[in-house]
Amino acid sequence: MIALFCYRKLRLHQLAEKERNMRLTIILISLFYWESFFQTLSFGNKKAIMQQTDTTLIIGNPIIKDKYTADPTALVHDDTVFIYTGHDEAPVGTEKYVMNDWLCFSSKDMVNWTEYPSPLKATDFKWSNGKAYASKVIEFNGEFYWYVAVNHATGSGSAIGVAKSKYPTGPFVDARGSALITIDMLPKFVDEKANLDPTVMVDDNGQAYIFWGHKICYYAKLKKNLIELDGPIKTLQLPGFEEGANIHKRNGWYYLSYGYQMPEKVAYVMSRNIDGPWEFKGILNEIAGNCETNRAAILDFRGKSYFIYHNGALMNGGSHRRSVCIDYLYYNPDGTMKRVIMTSEGVKQAK
Repeated sequence: MIALFCYRKLRLHQLAEKERNMRLTIILISLFYWESFFQTLSFGNKKAIMQQTDTTLIIGNPIIKDKYTADPTALVHDDTVFIYTGHDEAPVGTEKYVMNDWLCFSSKDMVNWTEYPSPLKATDFKWSNGKAYASKVIEFNGEFYWYVAVNHATGSGSAIGVAKSKYPTGPFVDARGSALITIDMLPKFVDEKANLDPTVMVDDNGQAYIFWGHKICYYAKLKKNLIELDGPIKTLQLPGFEEGANIHKRNGWYYLSYGYQMPEKVAYVMSRNIDGPWEFKGILNEIAGNCETNRAAILDFRGKSYFIYHNGALMNGGSHRRSVCIDYLYYNPDGTMKRVIMTSEGVKQAK
């Protein structure tokens, strides 16, 4: 009887010890599993962060919030929107323009924007002294042309140059080795900043035109190589013209938008002929925030029209520390454009 009792006691002790060992094994396996899981999750997050380093999910305006951007120009290539901007670098408290290069961003939905290394600097034009102004980028025959305003190194005022690349993100190189347009080529001299803010359009028949100016609007034809003028420079008499010209065409109408009066609003004129007559249609965009200047870029993408501009909405922003924004643009049945409603919310993701 005593032997049986001792046997049962020993057996229960062995079973208890075995159960404890099993539980300990389960606990150790669980700890190993969860440690591996969190390590994998952590690595995955790091990998995701690395992959998204250059991509920012931006909700609302301005669309770029980590640096100052200005004077937008935009195009669509391979179902992707590319926006090129000036780059304000004036220190806080400094009220003057400090711009040395241009920036490039892309998006497939108008909300998520990827930044690329600066594809072009003013000093890439060896004949320039390095001061950058507004610009325009177009695609033609599979190549990209970037028209910029810079100061001429000779001290003879502003000039317009053109750079070229096989890719929308660059690198871009000076296509001529000299200025396309200089002060001495103008039919009527106004001031040293006369050659500002070029905008270029290639018409349906392949003929290209360039518009630009400060106080007076100039325009001329371009040769088929897009880096030489093809004929004389002409002038347009536009009400309240300051600068910031932008040309686009839609349904047989030519639209020329520009900085109107000072502080600048955006006004526009329309014509059925590139040489006019142009009809003044009034204000398209009011004064944009705490910023004296404005420069429009107009873009169609996936069935919607967009108005791209700048204001001074970022922290410590203003006329010399600007920020690019996007809102919707709408047309009336007669082809005129409705006044743009500027919003903080911006645009929704394009589908």
